Amino acid sequence: MSSGTPTTDPGLLRYTHVIYGLHALSVLSGVLGSQSIVGRFLFGLPSIVAVIMNYARRTETRGSWLESHFRWQIRTFWFALLWVVVTSICAAPLLIVGIGIVIVWIGFGLTGLWILYRVVRGWMALSDSQPVPRST
Repeated sequence: MSSGTPTTDPGLLRYTHVIYGLHALSVLSGVLGSQSIVGRFLFGLPSIVAVIMNYARRTETRGSWLESHFRWQIRTFWFALLWVVVTSICAAPLLIVGIGIVIVWIGFGLTGLWILYRVVRGWMALSDSQPVPRST
């Protein structure tokens, strides 16, 4: 643990690692499987369980540096869903002319990269016993 970081319940710290592990499992299965990262992250069982776990113990992290990780994980899930919905709505009228599918592929691809970044960056900060920066 780095200097200046208050002590944290070791059980809650492990719990947070498990949540990142579940999200990473979804991302990995999206990369290696027939679905996309976005599809596996939003609709795969590991990520859904991880978000439920976030909400189940979120109040226990209030006021601690782990609160930033719970907020980061929850926002990653919901913003990814938002980007998928927005991309789909924007692309729907353009499906008639064929460019809509390209917009969906690009939108889902960029969202998948963003999810990967968020899982890796958050887990690295947790491993360093650091909060996730609030600005991102």
